[in-house]
Amino acid sequence: MMDFFGYYIAKALAKALQSLPVRVVAGVGRFGGGVAYFLDPGHRRVALENLRRCFPQMSLPERKQIAREHFRRLGENFSSAITTAGMSETQIAKHLQIVGLKKIKASPRGAIVAIGHFGNFELYTHLVSGVPHLQGATTYRALEQPRLDGLVREMRVRSGCLFFERHRDVKMMLRALQQGGIVLGLLCDQHAGRKGPRVPFFGYECSTTLAPAKLAVGYELPLFTAICFRVGLGQWRIEIGEEIPTRVGDQARSLVEIMRDVNQAFEVAVRRDLPNSFWVHDRWRFGKKREAVLSPVPPRQPEQPSTDRPQNHSNAAPPGI
Repeated sequence: MMDFFGYYIAKALAKALQSLPVRVVAGVGRFGGGVAYFLDPGHRRVALENLRRCFPQMSLPERKQIAREHFRRLGENFSSAITTAGMSETQIAKHLQIVGLKKIKASPRGAIVAIGHFGNFELYTHLVSGVPHLQGATTYRALEQPRLDGLVREMRVRSGCLFFERHRDVKMMLRALQQGGIVLGLLCDQHAGRKGPRVPFFGYECSTTLAPAKLAVGYELPLFTAICFRVGLGQWRIEIGEEIPTRVGDQARSLVEIMRDVNQAFEVAVRRDLPNSFWVHDRWRFGKKREAVLSPVPPRQPEQPSTDRPQNHSNAAPPGI
């Protein structure tokens, strides 16, 4: 029953937002996000604690100011994402600029792109929509409500991007990578579970998925990062970073070291625009062992080539997808 009513309410809301200009929707979303800052003490506490951990020198009023702007950005991005989902590529081009696309174009076999919850992250689906020889793809987690899940997928596939459910469609995704021409974007800026590898982020260990590194090494594809920045009300820019090395000479690098470079690239992006990051998510949670894991990371040691390189074109599902 909840799925039935939720579907029609969500569909009506989506149609209403898609009938309005993006700037209007973004403005309404910013107002709603500002209200949510006061109505959602749980996520507000998480955001303030994350900011305190990453920037201990920052005063409480400064952290509150950044957290409040972050909530506004969340409202702006989520509402705008619904509107942009119903737009054509020509319409999207008026609101989105992509910088550094030639780096990916130079790899006809495709690429792996490590992405995070920066800006209107739904716009990542348009990363290579204008490149004829490349097909964009990503993974997603299905919603528990079938009708709502179908509605979300219906809006997303309009971008032309392929969507692989991270549990059901892993083999299908690996076959697509093996065939070539796929640019696969993987969200990798969230907690990867208690068993996830510990990789530094802002000087503290956090559970991090190895999926981007494992797929890039296993399928011999270049690995990049891409960050979506807000440049104005209803305006965004996706910047593709420099290629992250996956090999040392003729041997594969350690997967953890590769993801360490990804985390460092994300850290640079966070520092560049603090409210643009996803502060309401706690990447450093480890249950009872939390404080022990939050000890500062020791100095980086010289890197050694990995001795456990994944087999090329393996159909085994990488952890964390």
